[in-house]
Amino acid sequence: MSDFKRNTAVPINRTASDDRFESAIEWFDRANAEDPHTETVDGVVCPKELLYAQRMTETLERFTPTASDTVRLAVRCQHIRRWTIPRTTYPAGREGYRQWRTDLARFHADTAGEILRDVGYNDTIIGRVQTLLRKERLKADAEVQLLEDIACLVFLTHYLPLFIKQHEVSKVVDVLRKTWRKMSAHGQEAALRLELDDEIRVLVEAAVSPLG
Repeated sequence: MSDFKRNTAVPINRTASDDRFESAIEWFDRANAEDPHTETVDGVVCPKELLYAQRMTETLERFTPTASDTVRLAVRCQHIRRWTIPRTTYPAGREGYRQWRTDLARFHADTAGEILRDVGYNDTIIGRVQTLLRKERLKADAEVQLLEDIACLVFLTHYLPLFIKQHEVSKVVDVLRKTWRKMSAHGQEAALRLELDDEIRVLVEAAVSPLG
């Protein structure tokens, strides 16, 4: 891993100090700082997956500031080293996409587990974070659902505008409907309160309305 120093612009509010937690966040960020793909925000060039992780944490802090450490850890490493398994290495189509997503979830869980073990977490905590990353029992497990809600909110806030530019309206509407179905009622309420451009808001509301 690189010697990248964690960007502390996104605060991690916690009720108790835990060196393991801080070390895990630092190593997650060092891993994601190696992403060769970048995004420029306010004139600053950032590794894409590092920026994504910071946005996930920032959104969690606003949405559920009392979330457990296991959720905070999973939020920060959901896409850890994601660029190393490109979508283009899988067949086109729905089945190829599903297999890619399944393999990614396993890879993220394994990669995060190695870091968590190195910084001193026990198997119970590691296993729980990995369960969250694999999105096991979505809808039934409140913390898995919370992680999914955060991911959906980050997509709607930060990545939907570019997605709209890159795809046909029918594709955008289909993705929005699928995103909406994955969210909890609480997550959906938060989504409707997001500050979105008028054109994007109209599209979102049309896609998720009962008659959409």
